[in-house]
Amino acid sequence: MSWLPWMIALAGMGMVFLLTPLILAYCRKSNLVHRSGDLHHTHTTTVPRLGGIALASAFGLIELFILLFFPDQTSPHDQWVLLGASLAMFGLGFWDDLKPLGAKRKLLGQVLIASLVCCFGIGIMSFKLPWSGQIIDLGNWGVVITIVWLVSMTNLINLIDGVDGLATGICLMLMALLAYVGHQNGGFELVAAGMAGALLGFLRFNFPPARIYLGDGGAYFLGFQIGFLSLVGSHKGTIAAALVAPLFVLALPIVDTVLAVFRRGLHGLPIFRPDRKHIHHRLLDMGFSRRKAVLSIYGITMVFLLMGFLVFVSRGELAPALLGITVLILLLCAGKLNFSREWFAVGRMLGNSLEMRQEIQYALSLTHWLRLEGTRQTSIEGLWPDLVFVAQRLGFTSISLTLSDGARHWHGSEASGETLTWRQSLRSGHAGVLELKAQTSSQKIDSATLDEKSTSGFLTISDPKLFDILCELVAEGWLKATRTWEYSKHVPLSFNASSKQSSKLRQPPSALARLTATNDLLTPNG
Repeated sequence: MSWLPWMIALAGMGMVFLLTPLILAYCRKSNLVHRSGDLHHTHTTTVPRLGGIALASAFGLIELFILLFFPDQTSPHDQWVLLGASLAMFGLGFWDDLKPLGAKRKLLGQVLIASLVCCFGIGIMSFKLPWSGQIIDLGNWGVVITIVWLVSMTNLINLIDGVDGLATGICLMLMALLAYVGHQNGGFELVAAGMAGALLGFLRFNFPPARIYLGDGGAYFLGFQIGFLSLVGSHKGTIAAALVAPLFVLALPIVDTVLAVFRRGLHGLPIFRPDRKHIHHRLLDMGFSRRKAVLSIYGITMVFLLMGFLVFVSRGELAPALLGITVLILLLCAGKLNFSREWFAVGRMLGNSLEMRQEIQYALSLTHWLRLEGTRQTSIEGLWPDLVFVAQRLGFTSISLTLSDGARHWHGSEASGETLTWRQSLRSGHAGVLELKAQTSSQKIDSATLDEKSTSGFLTISDPKLFDILCELVAEGWLKATRTWEYSKHVPLSFNASSKQSSKLRQPPSALARLTATNDLLTPNG
């Protein structure tokens, strides 16, 4: 029956080819499926995020076909658990695609779904040392490790879904590996083959320039499936080559994710906060096109895919040697992407980050206040002084915001030093074009002269890296503050945009009242 996996793969591809155009046609008629892009997103046009529907539908049909006609291929119990849990994880991400849930709620949902998998008797219950064959019973720790494994794989795929076709291509390689593992171990060969075909078909629509994205629903769905299939393919829960092999394929995303968590933690930023410092962002900043950046990462991942196959074929005996080769390749990549200087300057980086933490925490509190103001102000024009107030307190000397019906500018007093400028089109221009300026300075301003200098006595923008982080935080605060208007109107923002909230809102704080009374600071343009 060696032809069957190929037929299932072709069926998966065909279903995605049929379903995706239907989803795209629906997306063109409905604004509900277009969630505004976040600051870190690299696309410049509105792209639907519902690609996961096609993959989840193809998966459901493939699973039902296998359960009805080939129930002896794998345990029906495991098949039903995979079907239910995968669709539940897809539902969680799909909900977030339609309406953001927040990182904590999503994490809680992922942990609950992974816990249910353990309740059905599926998990990592023992640890097998590949070089000695000794099996170590994990006991209750097996449940914890299983949950961590499934949740980590789910989020890992979502984190690498930052540029067209990247996550889809890597998942395609992983499904091909897992289909081979399933063929050798008598596991989920048909499911993995079907999903490999579905991903190949979806790549037709997701490869740069993408017409549709996986969305959180598709990324969660694929990440959870990869974690589940590698888990059940590892000899009934014993950690062996089948569980280690996918880690080699994901070596680059794993290192990228660890660096991101380390970077955000040092700076005092939320570890789940997205940014534009991932590997694919570095390639784009170096001048790579989206297609070239994706193909470059594909090439490196193909090398790691070969290592994954070797790890499985050797039953884990080659894992230590291949791990050394992996580290060498990653170091070479780090040198090309200018990561190496940061890695080997840990002490200096740690010291600089600790100095930034207090300033970033203060910025986070201000931008959180700005987001709350967005739910209380009745107009965008009324929200502009709040944005100026935040920029002023953070030490910026100039801020400009251009919307569809004009522009607003504020200029404070300038000090000596190099002028730093940050300019970005927010949500492809739908939320405006924001420009911030500041002078680098090593001296803090006395709070007694705050009104005269129009700068903060608490913060000093003395580092270009700190400047970039503060600019991103201000932009994120503005995006979150204006989300109410975008959801209600589905049109580009304008200074004339107003909400239907009650006019009995509190007045701005006295600092803002003084700011708005100073007419020479606000110069409408158009």
